[in-house]
Amino acid sequence: MFEQSPEDELLPACLKHNVGVIVRVALDEGGLTGRITPETTFDEGDFRNNYFRGDRKKEVYERVQKIASDLEIGIEDMPEAALRYVLSHPAVSTVIPGMRSVRNVERNMQVGDGKGLPADKAAKVKPHRWLRDFYRD
Repeated sequence: MFEQSPEDELLPACLKHNVGVIVRVALDEGGLTGRITPETTFDEGDFRNNYFRGDRKKEVYERVQKIASDLEIGIEDMPEAALRYVLSHPAVSTVIPGMRSVRNVERNMQVGDGKGLPADKAAKVKPHRWLRDFYRD
């Protein structure tokens, strides 16, 4: 939902050349689950301490709240919406979501039903494009 730049050239090229796409990190390292808040802490050694350093947790939290509001969904439905958004693009063959619990696995598997995010809701996600690279220092 944040990183939409593949839709500019990569995904259209994949469609044109009949290349399947496997999307990874569709939940933005947990940011799009709605569970990252300004108060979230991670265990020592967890890479997310660096990924979400400084004000990043607050910024992600506020952006996720806005997306949920625009989609008129509860924050608990953000992971499903994010995965369905990714799977809505015709070039995307599958997605590899993170999973830290059996509950996550079960919920994520339900999204593989062939139904993406409805077009009207997908259109509401477009303004939330966010060009940033949290992997760099």
